Amino acid sequence: MSVGELFGLQFMQLALIAALFTGVAAPAVGTFLVQRRLALMGDGIGHVAVTGVAVGLVFNTSPTWTAVLVATAGAVTIELIRERGSTNGDVALALLFYGGLAGGILISGIGGQSASKLQQYLFGAITALSPGDVVVTMALAAGVLLLTVGLAPQLFAVAQDQEFARVAGLRVRFYNLLIAVLAAVSVTVAMRTVGLLLVSALMVVPVATAQQLTRSFRGTFVLAMGLGTLASVGGLVIAALASYSASVSPGPAIVITALACYLLAWPVGVLLRRRARLREPFAPAAGVVDEDDHEPIDEHPHQHGPRCGHLAVPHEDHVDYVHDGHRHAPHGEHYDEH
Repeated sequence: MSVGELFGLQFMQLALIAALFTGVAAPAVGTFLVQRRLALMGDGIGHVAVTGVAVGLVFNTSPTWTAVLVATAGAVTIELIRERGSTNGDVALALLFYGGLAGGILISGIGGQSASKLQQYLFGAITALSPGDVVVTMALAAGVLLLTVGLAPQLFAVAQDQEFARVAGLRVRFYNLLIAVLAAVSVTVAMRTVGLLLVSALMVVPVATAQQLTRSFRGTFVLAMGLGTLASVGGLVIAALASYSASVSPGPAIVITALACYLLAWPVGVLLRRRARLREPFAPAAGVVDEDDHEPIDEHPHQHGPRCGHLAVPHEDHVDYVHDGHRHAPHGEHYDEH
């Protein structure tokens, strides 16, 4: 069966739509979490959401909505504990995370639910989504995107420098809680795609990949959403094609695809950062008053020019050429090194 025939099936079309919305929404929130150095918050919320899923299964209601409620309550609790900054805060968070995971498994067992049913939410089951599940996923993801894009300046200000945001008149606590709630909603959106135990990867890895290639928050924000979409759709296609010869789950395939993108982007990021450092002006040496002091070079075996192959760096009224770790500037009949 070809890729076209495969995605002509209804369950694959539904899975593709869910992958698209999840891949965009999860990194959108993850960008702010990474900016605040809370990259593992999604993982903790995922543990807490297991209890919400179990409650929904036991009472025969939608596990998505019960997971949203429980995950939101957990995210708000996590943020309040973090805000207090007490010395025992990390212990309290650990108790909350492990309690949520253990509580969900315990409640599921007491309610007579099979482990396989809960496993669909732990590791994802994107190809088992119903049309109603996809509609809920689209609605929640659209809400997350609307708020993250619409309030991006305020959320960035709070994530970057809370003291400055407070002086600027922003309601810092409100926006911190909003980020926590959006993270909780993103976790529940992605739980049927990659699973609650892997959801943090889809929120963080595309952001880390984008940071290798961009130098601005806006660029990271946009590129992370694109990479998240690429990883979600690419992982789904890889899992679907590999299922003919092996049992490959879409959730792990999506995460591995995201990690592969990071591994490919990392050497490019190293090169870009190196080139950026070469373009930066050198710091003045100790005891040198005039930063424009040059050191003439008696002999220079290479004639620099526009097509000489060396990196050209504009420097005030002339051009420097980076050569063997130094900057050479044509000066009359000789070169200055600086």
